[in-house]
Amino acid sequence: MSGYESKNFASDTDVSRETLERLELFADLLKRWNQKINLVSRDSLNDLWRRHMSDSAQLHNMIPKYDGALVDVGSGAGFPGMILAIMGLPNVHLVESSERKCVFLREAARQTDCLVTIHNFRLGDEGPSSPALPKAEIITARAVSPLVNLLDIVFSMVYDRTCCIFHKGSRVDDELMHAREKWRFELKRLPSKSDSSGAILKLSKIGRR
Repeated sequence: MSGYESKNFASDTDVSRETLERLELFADLLKRWNQKINLVSRDSLNDLWRRHMSDSAQLHNMIPKYDGALVDVGSGAGFPGMILAIMGLPNVHLVESSERKCVFLREAARQTDCLVTIHNFRLGDEGPSSPALPKAEIITARAVSPLVNLLDIVFSMVYDRTCCIFHKGSRVDDELMHAREKWRFELKRLPSKSDSSGAILKLSKIGRR
């Protein structure tokens, strides 16, 4: 079992007591549903507050102020999009192709009183199949696809003010090298606070070569 729990998370993020209670409710709900639906790996549940909750929450202070939509691609169990919405970020859209995971996301949003919009479809190279999905000022994604492919997936939502903020693991350097063969972008690379081998990439001014 991990020694990193909700009290450590609260200390690191300085969230309010009310927000922490909603996050704890979300975590408990995830554990219950994970017994029937494979939302996250069972091994990672032993370190839930560090590997998933804190890993998602670290983006909160990295995201610039925005007026448009925040679109979280491949939301899965709600990381990072649901966590960021519970922490107070506005106009959050969760895109998830698994219908069963969307059922969980809707129930989690209801129980935590979290205002999110959930889209049950898969984004692909041809762009979104739902007219309800807006252009995105912020795009987040965690453990979705190698960067060169991920930019293909999200590019239909990108416009001149879009900032993409992606979690990446130990292969980040290789991913950046391959992505630069096909894409132009401005990059700010930040260390991950929850994974010493990983990084958070902030990409802007994205275009095809």
